[in-house]
Amino acid sequence: QVQLVESGGGLVQAGGSLRLSCAASGRTFSRYAMGWFRQAPGKEREYVAAINVRSTNTYYADSVRGRFTISRDNAKNTVYLQMNSLKPEDTAVYYCAADSSGITADGSGVGYWGKGTLVTVSS
Repeated sequence: QVQLVESGGGLVQAGGSLRLSCAASGRTFSRYAMGWFRQAPGKEREYVAAINVRSTNTYYADSVRGRFTISRDNAKNTVYLQMNSLKPEDTAVYYCAADSSGITADGSGVGYWGKGTLVTVSS
């Protein structure tokens, strides 16, 4: 069982930066691939980024590649999403995800989800 708690969301102006954190409970964090998804009002959930257990591979949606960076600290049971050059279209609730088998781009089969943190980017 893994519990995920996101933090770090807030209001930021376009062009600004935020760093999201996702703290995981349990002693097996290092066995889980981790990811971030987002959902904007009235839109479907969207894949943002993912990272494998050893941080040797990272994956990004085209819409955020070059602006966002996913990382993890297995000693702290935490995954991060550094978001730079934010745009109004990045406004969404951001969700952390964990699964021992990997993170699928559509989120199907992902075992654990956080409750989300709201990011609002003003123009």
